[in-house]
Amino acid sequence: MANTTKNGTEQKSLESWIWGAACSIRGAKDAPKFKDYILPLIFTKRLCDVFDDELDRIAKEVGSRKKAFALVKLDNDLVRFYLPLTPDNHDDPVWSVIRKLASKIGEQLTTILRDIAKENPTLQGIIDRVDFNATTHGQRDIDDDRLSNLIEKISEKKLGIKDVEPDVIGRSYEYLIRKFAENSGKSAGEFYTPTEVGIIMAKIMDPEPGMEIYDPTCGSGGLLIKNQIVLGEKFAGKGKISPLKLYGQEFTPETWAMAQMNMIVHDMEGEIELGDTMKNPKLIDRNRIKKFDRVVANPMWNQNRDSLPYLGEEFFENDPYDRFSQNPGGNADWAWMQHIYASLKENGRAAVVLDTGAASRGSGNANTNKEKDARKWFVDNDLVEGVIYLPENLFYNTSAPGIIVFIQKDKPAERKDKIFLLNASKVFEKGDPKNFITDEGIKLISSIFTNWKDEEEKLSRIVHKEEIAKNDYNISPSRYIHARETEEYRPIREIIDEINTLEEDAEDVNRQIFSILEKLGI
Repeated sequence: MANTTKNGTEQKSLESWIWGAACSIRGAKDAPKFKDYILPLIFTKRLCDVFDDELDRIAKEVGSRKKAFALVKLDNDLVRFYLPLTPDNHDDPVWSVIRKLASKIGEQLTTILRDIAKENPTLQGIIDRVDFNATTHGQRDIDDDRLSNLIEKISEKKLGIKDVEPDVIGRSYEYLIRKFAENSGKSAGEFYTPTEVGIIMAKIMDPEPGMEIYDPTCGSGGLLIKNQIVLGEKFAGKGKISPLKLYGQEFTPETWAMAQMNMIVHDMEGEIELGDTMKNPKLIDRNRIKKFDRVVANPMWNQNRDSLPYLGEEFFENDPYDRFSQNPGGNADWAWMQHIYASLKENGRAAVVLDTGAASRGSGNANTNKEKDARKWFVDNDLVEGVIYLPENLFYNTSAPGIIVFIQKDKPAERKDKIFLLNASKVFEKGDPKNFITDEGIKLISSIFTNWKDEEEKLSRIVHKEEIAKNDYNISPSRYIHARETEEYRPIREIIDEINTLEEDAEDVNRQIFSILEKLGI
């Protein structure tokens, strides 16, 4: 994403500082372990500095900061977030109350953040979740010396309205989330989707002012936020526009809190619910699944009964919201797709990141395969707008490439019964620790897909659904567009998925044979 020179420099400076603050506890290697402490503190610094700016504005009208403090205490609605922190010297920054903590820092800090949450219902469960005084086996998780170092490092930058725009602090905050992802291994995929993947999805979704956008597995909220950023860039310089209405649901409480903080530092508002979307969707309208203009999602890939124990015949048949016309078997990928389809308005569109196997598992197999049947239902009903095959080693929880599947409920006449496939497996730059897609690559991929450019630079093809049916409902772009002209290419991951499916089918056939033999007494 392009920045102005000023904002670009400002953002780099903030990114360097924000990561330095994270590393001040125990260094870069251990910083991700402490994200639940670091993120709320940086978030609180932003709240304090913005509160200062609001107090200064009021002080100009009433004559002094002391009077401004008294006024906002009487009427909290004068500020967006009221902070019950008053420095001894009213002209000192509000953050100085925290900076001057000298004893029982963990205990006092925990109390301060909980007091802030009590005064601001929208912050409850977000910044008051953490106990900065917590111990494990009698040992403080983060001792006062390290807390003091962290507070001092955070104190180096002002994060007020006059200092940094919401977009700059928001992107820098998301940078910190990404850095945690880079250093925290497989668990990172549960809360972070690579920035460039989110931007590609948002550009292709092409949101319009006032639209309702939903992410049923929202993690830290990045996919929702990128839609608002793309909308802002699209209408830059064209006057004030209606913001998007952002909705999401997240299963993990800590990640839900991260999403709420991420929204606020981006100066965006949304309705983010906490809970298991598959089992207990919270965004309901008149006892039905609420419907949206756009849905974006990156659900955990290949979930089965190990992670979702309730998956099974009874769950799919007795869903109170009638989301599942097809039982997708033991893999939840196409269960998520059905929930997302049920969440779309009649002219709605969706972009969903899945494992590459979701596009091909079961195809080419003579036996019945429930996952393939679910995919077939989407193709036969002309709901698949297109599929993008991504480069490998982009995601933080796997080196597998991944795909983006696009759903469209009401295709334009010229696109009916057709699917747009784009093999972007080679559109990347090597990075450390992960590969990345450049700004030029983002523009190339989103432009080719948006404009349905057939056979563009050997990357894309428009395929009629009859051809998809002949290929047994394999919708993987790698099946139809080869990355190299001289040889046919199939990704190893795709072949492994196919072998695994064949082995599962063979086991199922064996069970049926043994059952028949038992009944015959053999």
